[in-house]
Parts: sequence; C-alpha cells; structure tokens
Amino acid sequence: MAAIFDEIEWDAGNREKCRKHGVSINEIEHALRTDPLIADDPSHSMHEPRFRAIGQNDAGRSIFVVFTVRRRGDRFLARPISARYMHAKEVRTYEQDDA
Repeated sequence: MAAIFDEIEWDAGNREKCRKHGVSINEIEHALRTDPLIADDPSHSMHEPRFRAIGQNDAGRSIFVVFTVRRRGDRFLARPISARYMHAKEVRTYEQDDA
C-alpha cells in the first residue's frame, strides 16, 4: 500500500501512550516511513478510521503501530495511537502469510 499520509503528528497525549511499551518516537517514525505493511482496522474505527502497520526500526526489529489519519488542509497526518515491539511468533506468522 502506498503511503497514506504526508507527515506524522505528535502531541503529549499520543507521545506518552506510544512510548509506554518502550518504543521510541524515532523507531515509530522509521517504521511508518519505510515501506510498512498497512491494513485497515475496521473493528476499532468507531469514531475515525484506524489503521494497523507493521514496520521495522533501523535495526530491523519489527514494530506494530496503530494509527489514524487526519486531514489538515491539503496534508494528511498520521497520528500514532499505540506502538509495541512484535513477538517472534507474530513476526513468523506475518512472514508466512506474506510468502
């Protein structure tokens, strides 16, 4: 899926929630900007569309990110909601599904 956003939006609310699992802001941005697998998350899209992304940090560790996309003028901003490192079993499952 091609990039569905132009920039990544941060504020105190989403910054702290995303870092609670030990994933840094830089790692989240890297995962979202470097060809992640992105899918709709309709079961969690009650108030606004949500997406799930699987990407990697610059060391190759897999990261799972939930985010929404908001429009500001002519720009689309990805707003991360949650992020965590993926477990090895999850990574194997996605690698098998992608093969």
